Amino acid sequence: MAIPRRSPAAVLLLACLLAACSAETKEAELTAASGSAQPHLARGPGSSIVLSWLEPAADQTLLRFSVFDGDAWTQPATVASGSNWFVNWADFPSVSAINDTTLAAHWLRKQPGGVYVYDVYASISTDAGASWGEPFVVHNDGTASEHGFVSLFPWQDGIGALWLDGRNTSGSGDHAAHSGGMALRSAKFSSDGTAAERVEIDNLVCDCCSTDVAIASTGPIAVYRDRTEDEIRDIAVARMIDGVWQPGERVAADNWEISGCPVNGPAVDARSEAVVVAWFTAAHSQPLVRLARSADSGASFAPPITIDDDAPIGRVDVALLDDGRTIVSWLGRTDDGGGALKAMFVSPDGRPGKTTVIASTGVGRTSGFPQMVVHGNTLVFAWTDILGEETRVRTRVVRIGDLS
Repeated sequence: MAIPRRSPAAVLLLACLLAACSAETKEAELTAASGSAQPHLARGPGSSIVLSWLEPAADQTLLRFSVFDGDAWTQPATVASGSNWFVNWADFPSVSAINDTTLAAHWLRKQPGGVYVYDVYASISTDAGASWGEPFVVHNDGTASEHGFVSLFPWQDGIGALWLDGRNTSGSGDHAAHSGGMALRSAKFSSDGTAAERVEIDNLVCDCCSTDVAIASTGPIAVYRDRTEDEIRDIAVARMIDGVWQPGERVAADNWEISGCPVNGPAVDARSEAVVVAWFTAAHSQPLVRLARSADSGASFAPPITIDDDAPIGRVDVALLDDGRTIVSWLGRTDDGGGALKAMFVSPDGRPGKTTVIASTGVGRTSGFPQMVVHGNTLVFAWTDILGEETRVRTRVVRIGDLS
């Protein structure tokens, strides 16, 4: 059963009610099918952006993508499909631009042996998505364990991949039965999928929190949720200096002690020496969305500021503008207990602005992880819309000037 489409008037009314008419928004028309979910937004070829998502089709799962040029989304195309994929609300596939002609995509394929036993497959397009190369496995350990939470990024003349790797765990696919630690690993690939420079960055990290990578003046900078032997799970940053990953360092000492994974990873963006990291924590039983800024390519961070302390859900994203302002998006709560995709500007000196509600959504796992990307003088948001038991990926465009 298809989701009934809202009329243009209803969309405009909803946007005004949600944002108190404080920002001019429009719902960008995207032909994602009923049942679509797990959106991922990234800067695309040239000045475009690229959106990917998962879509059901008979007994198959499709990885679809579309490109936005500022006016409209292109007709969706399929990267890959399969009947044995691992489909999860938090560990979702992606399509990312490496340069003006090269796109890299990843998805997750099940292995026998347990619920959380799956591999990361990738494919590369050198013609801006018109065709895709032969899929290959990102990791090379061959163990029946969990591999996922991938970030793809430009790395010198190739393609970088960062992921959580369970080769040191029990291999049972049971998060509670680990005999070793989940690790953070990376590798570099050429356009034909040939791998080099496979390294372990951190041998003990949180089991199922997303990762993110941005390119600073010194090179790639990765953020992830770390894990200590005492179960402190704070956000860490690892920098690549002169082609070598440095040990991870905490962005801030939240001291969140939690015996299980909160499934709530950080986000990072960078412009030259400026780096911003946003994340969720519930240390001392106080849920917070926080933001920290670095002026030296992530070597050090100023004390974090609080973005939302009103019982936020988290699932953050962050963007850094040319003028030094930061935009944070996250999943928060409404007065009636519902979920809302929210956004806020933060000044270069750390002063929070007003909170704007971009769209309504759920608070459960089905709502997934909303996404945000800067496109010229606008922000493009993507999220999973929930109507009854049906889902559909939606997008909305907001002028930056209307949020500031």
